[in-house]
Amino acid sequence: MDLVNVANKVKQLRHQQKLTIDQLAARTGLSKGYISRLENFRTGASLRALNLIAAALGVEMIELFRRENACPEYVFGRLDDGEFIDRNQAGEYGIRYFALAFEKTDRRMDPFLIEYRPSDKLRELLQHDSQEFFVVLEGEVDYAIGSSDNRRRMKKGDTLYLDAHLPHGATLAPGCDYAAALVIYH
Repeated sequence: MDLVNVANKVKQLRHQQKLTIDQLAARTGLSKGYISRLENFRTGASLRALNLIAAALGVEMIELFRRENACPEYVFGRLDDGEFIDRNQAGEYGIRYFALAFEKTDRRMDPFLIEYRPSDKLRELLQHDSQEFFVVLEGEVDYAIGSSDNRRRMKKGDTLYLDAHLPHGATLAPGCDYAAALVIYH
């Protein structure tokens, strides 16, 4: 299942019908948090959940999987041409996600460029259903795994491969004004 395509389709249909996440959650019986995690690529959806969502949106479940255009076999791109994605209110924490290779709709990996800037707010650790490969391209970040107390400073060129379901998160290192990383979810 293409998590990004399904998530975008749910969000698109919800917006077309001018529904809030709260309203869709009420219609489906699913939690607001679950709908939000689904729309922000943080969780996969069971067929039961997708059936409930499709019914609440008044569409056949197959519509959630439908691709608008035929998928190309390959796509070229640039790091600075990523499509901005608002994931989990990341902007509040000085974090911006840019989807890379988003035109390759049948992809099995989800690559993102992530930018970090100073913020007064500290984001809680997140977990998701995907394995993650993370590489620092610029600056320095503090990467926590398991708990906020288990942090490691990562600098340009440092990498991390992380199994699914582990609580984790990266924050801009103190004294650093900007950092960028490439993350690939699979």
